[in-house]
Amino acid sequence: MEFIKAKTIMTKVKNGSEWYGVDYNMNLYRGCPHRCIYCDSRSNCYHIDNFDVVRGKENALLILEKELSKKKIPGIIGIGAMSDTYNPLELEYEQTRGALKLISKYGFGVSIDTKSDLILRDIDLLKEINSKNGVIIKFTITTPSDDLSKIIEPNVCISSKRLEAIKKLSDNGIFVGIMMNPVLPFITDNEEDIKNLVNLAHQYGAKFIHTYMGMTSRENQRDYYFDKLDKHFIGVKDQYIHYYKDSYNCIVPNYKRLYQVFTEECKKYGILYNMDDIIKAYKKEINHNEQITLF
Repeated sequence: MEFIKAKTIMTKVKNGSEWYGVDYNMNLYRGCPHRCIYCDSRSNCYHIDNFDVVRGKENALLILEKELSKKKIPGIIGIGAMSDTYNPLELEYEQTRGALKLISKYGFGVSIDTKSDLILRDIDLLKEINSKNGVIIKFTITTPSDDLSKIIEPNVCISSKRLEAIKKLSDNGIFVGIMMNPVLPFITDNEEDIKNLVNLAHQYGAKFIHTYMGMTSRENQRDYYFDKLDKHFIGVKDQYIHYYKDSYNCIVPNYKRLYQVFTEECKKYGILYNMDDIIKAYKKEINHNEQITLF
């Protein structure tokens, strides 16, 4: 693996309180091999050349420890927003596992985005962190169909494997749920699939599902996506061009109806879907743990 120089690993998040309660963002790798056809991180604005090639950050753990040791108040560190931190190279290099050890050492909490069941390797550390601070794991699942997931997310474990990982994490007391993002217009925006996914989330112990019922589309990301649509979903690209033109936010055409179906299903199974409620639920456990420690 190629390594690139990095001056910092953690960056302060301005609006983290609005997005899963994250205080800092951290990406240990640059680039991602999953080849998800819709990935926003391909956009030119992020300046990542050859996005499919994973690069590590040189001396990442040394830099991270210096940064953690200087923080007076342990916050929540978000991992994986730009690139999945559980890519196949993590098996060999263990940068994420090393980072989790440091996060635990300095009493920070963690918020992880992933599509990989490799995260199960680190259940021991996630439980250790959870005993001191907050832990929230967010699995991206865009479809309940394994066959469709193989097309739109070709180099990552299928949806059913992600659900099994959710079950194991949940059974180990980890606050885990689903990011049903994106919802792809004209592909995954149908009532039955949404109902099915919420039902599966309930069966496999997910505590929450969050969605914005749409996708983003810009620059290089759009070109890559349209190329894959022409290959796998004949005629769908023309629907996008006609309906959205050059819009960045591509909300599904039947948004109101689908979101109503989604929320009704979540309420039926007691699954959280509102961002504020999700944040309160996993951070409430932090306060409870602190009180136990105090007394």
